[in-house]
Amino acid sequence: MSNKLEPLNRREVICEGGAITLGALAAWLMAGSSLVRAEPLAGGAPEIDRLTLSTVIDSYQIAVAPDVKVGNVTIKRFGFALSDEPPGKAIASEFGLSLHASSQAGSETRNILIDFGYTPEALNNNIALLALDPGKIDALVLSHGHYDHFGGLVGFLSQNKGKLRAKLPIFLGGEECFCARQWLAPPMKGDFGALDRMAMQDADLLIMFSDGPALVADQAFTTGRVDLKSFEKVLSPSTMKIGRVGNFGCYPEAFDAEEREKGSIPDQFRHEIGTAFNLKGRGLIVLSSCSHRGIVNIVKQAQAVSGVSRVHAIIGGFHLAPFKDDYVRDVVSEIGRIDPDYVVPMHCSGDPFYEIMKADMPTKLLRSFTGSRFIFES
Repeated sequence: MSNKLEPLNRREVICEGGAITLGALAAWLMAGSSLVRAEPLAGGAPEIDRLTLSTVIDSYQIAVAPDVKVGNVTIKRFGFALSDEPPGKAIASEFGLSLHASSQAGSETRNILIDFGYTPEALNNNIALLALDPGKIDALVLSHGHYDHFGGLVGFLSQNKGKLRAKLPIFLGGEECFCARQWLAPPMKGDFGALDRMAMQDADLLIMFSDGPALVADQAFTTGRVDLKSFEKVLSPSTMKIGRVGNFGCYPEAFDAEEREKGSIPDQFRHEIGTAFNLKGRGLIVLSSCSHRGIVNIVKQAQAVSGVSRVHAIIGGFHLAPFKDDYVRDVVSEIGRIDPDYVVPMHCSGDPFYEIMKADMPTKLLRSFTGSRFIFES
C-alpha cells in the first residue's frame, strides 16, 4: 500500500501551507530531517466497510466480562491468557491509552496504532497477548505530547526493530509535541518528560506534522488542530518548555517571539489531533485520546473537515474527570444533540461522565476495558 508521501521542497511548503508550517520547516532543517507532508483530506473522507478497534491500554480490566453484541457492534472481551499451561502473563492496565484500529474497505485492510500508553512494558505485553502484528502496522498516530500517551513509544520501537515497515509514518499535530513538560495538577507535580525525536528518527519513522486534516493509511483521517467553538474549557495541567536541552525538546523557531521570550507557557494543546473513520452507511467513528480541547469540539472538527454530519460512535478519553458534575452534564447534553449511535468512554473520562451518560442515554453507552475489541460493521 502507499500513503502517497512525497518530499517537499521549500517552494511547496511556502505555497501549499497545509500540514507543515514555516516554523516547523525551520525546525526540520535544523534537525537534518527530510521533509514529507501528510496527504491533505481532499474530496471528503474515504468510506470503510468494517472497523475493529482494540483497546490495547486503558485504566481498567475485568477478566470475566462477557462478549456482547449491540446493534451492529460486536464487543469481544479479553479474559485470561490461558493455554495448555498455567497462565504466565496478564493483560496490563495503567493510566494511559493505546488503541489499535484495523479497518477494511473492500479487500484492502489497514492497521493504525494510536498512542502508546505510559510504559513500554504494558504496551509490548498487551500487543503480544492481543496477537497484534507490529509488522502489519501501516501508520502511527500520536494524539498529543503527554507522557501517558507517548511513554511506551521508544520501548515499542526498540522491541520491534527490524519488524516495522520501512518509513513508517507517524502523525503528530506539530512541533509542540516535542516540548518538555512539567505536570502541575494534583496529586503531585514534577517532570512529565519529552518525546524522543532521535529515537523516532533512528527507527526510520517518517514524522508527519498534521496541522490540518490529513489522510492516514488511505482509510482514516486526522482532524488536524481543533478549533475552540463550543463552551468547553481547556485546562492546563502541564506547562511546555520552549527550547532544546541536549537531544530533547522543541525547536523555538516553531513558536512566536512572545512565547520564545517566556520560555515556559501553559499547555493549551494546540497540537492535539483526533483520528476518525467514515463507516459506510453509518457515519463517523471519532477517536479522541484525551480531549483536552473538548470532546464536542473534536467531534465537530471531524464533521467539518470530512463533510460527514452523521456520527456513529465517539470513543476515547474525554478528560472530564477534573470537572464538576454540572459541567459534565453540559457535555453530555451536547453529545445528545450530536446524537451518536454509541459512546465509548475510556481513560480520563471519569466516573461522573459514565454515570450521567448511563442515566441519560443508556442505549448509546458501551463499556470498554483493557483488551476489549469493538467490531463495527457497515
